[in-house]
Amino acid sequence: MPGSIHGLKVAQAKEKVDEPKTKGNRRFLKAAFDKNERGHMEIQEPEIKSYEILIIKDENFIPDNVCIVTGAGSGIGRAAAIAAAKNQLTVVGFDINEGEAKKTCEMVASHGGKMECIQIDLCDSDAVAEAVEKAASFGQIKYLANIAGLQHIDSVENFPMEKYDLMQKLMLRAPFLLSKLVIPHMKKSKDQIGVIANMSSVHGHICTKNKPVYNITKFGLRGLSQSVSAEGEGKIRSFTISTGFVRTRLALNQIAAQAEQRGITPDEVVEKVMMGNSRVKEMMTPIEVGNMIIFGFSRHANYLIGGDLLFDGGMVLTY
Repeated sequence: MPGSIHGLKVAQAKEKVDEPKTKGNRRFLKAAFDKNERGHMEIQEPEIKSYEILIIKDENFIPDNVCIVTGAGSGIGRAAAIAAAKNQLTVVGFDINEGEAKKTCEMVASHGGKMECIQIDLCDSDAVAEAVEKAASFGQIKYLANIAGLQHIDSVENFPMEKYDLMQKLMLRAPFLLSKLVIPHMKKSKDQIGVIANMSSVHGHICTKNKPVYNITKFGLRGLSQSVSAEGEGKIRSFTISTGFVRTRLALNQIAAQAEQRGITPDEVVEKVMMGNSRVKEMMTPIEVGNMIIFGFSRHANYLIGGDLLFDGGMVLTY
């Protein structure tokens, strides 16, 4: 999951407020990686600044209401947690990496928000049920953001089945179980309204090679959101977000594997594979995706019922 990529340390990007976005993928690639004091390569995720966070006035965006975010220890999960807390929700972050989750809690506090962290293996059903009940002790569960995920690059014929099982459990079964567990809490709220966001991808619309299980789970999350919405009677709604590549450890960590399997350079992976079909030649930032989640939770998205927010730079619908 985003908070459990082993051997990698987040290094916050030192960007000036008035500095323009990355110009050119080579500059981006250089900026995304750096060497630590031991000479090992580190992957950077961009720092989240207050002015980048979307703030929405919504009667349900109050500290009494809880937003559960999975994969809260880094990447999109971290950004979603910060954005939700900045919008006055009490965030409960689930992550297997306790240290990184605590860092997110510190970031949330620096933005004036409130967050509780629960270390959890989302593949453990009993632990998930216990964590949801603990989250309910902090307030009324109204929102769930299923973001945790991992990646493995391999062809269908070479794909390890133990990795298949892990990805299915983490990226499809866990979101289903969490939805099953939080919906009763949402129905008990005063207005009986609740919203579930599922992090899909362009890979929930199109399939690229050597990502078969990632493709399957992302298509599955769209089906989950539509299924929840079909049963929600307009009050319990769910939606998906489908983006192209985002500047997270999950995305950046695949560059070396993609380069090796395709026989190309890391620069070419970014330029031709990741951004080649996008009309916008730079990756989204995690907070840009976090803002989409906040919009989807808000009163402005009451008709977003089973729908998908496709923000992919034109990868899917333009040629």
